[in-house]
Amino acid sequence: MTVIKRNALKFADLPGRQSADPLVDVETQSSARLVTLGHTEGRTAHYHPHSEEVMYVVKGRGHIWIDGQRHRVEAGDVVHVGTGQAHATVPESGSDMELMCFFPHPDLSCNIVDTNIVVTAGPGQTTEPAEES
Repeated sequence: MTVIKRNALKFADLPGRQSADPLVDVETQSSARLVTLGHTEGRTAHYHPHSEEVMYVVKGRGHIWIDGQRHRVEAGDVVHVGTGQAHATVPESGSDMELMCFFPHPDLSCNIVDTNIVVTAGPGQTTEPAEES
């Protein structure tokens, strides 16, 4: 058994979020991330080609977009995202979110693919393709 204390986590600054790997020093067949999201006008969707994802909303409220459908989520909710389903979570205005994400795959870095879909938090809660660079 391993217990990881929150104050021992090392958060990395990533686009639109901070992410910590609580299992970084644990030999396991799974992976997990504790993610904090500040309010933003939009986030790029991604998907996991090798596993599903289970998210627990620890704090905050907002929307999760999964393959074209938007769902309101708040603290205490559990979200299941199937293998290969594009998704993004966007906090609502005035709310930061914290998510605990679990993957039955040992290496998240090999199990995440970004898309060109930007999920917005603005009026109309629309989704649109990202601009090509």
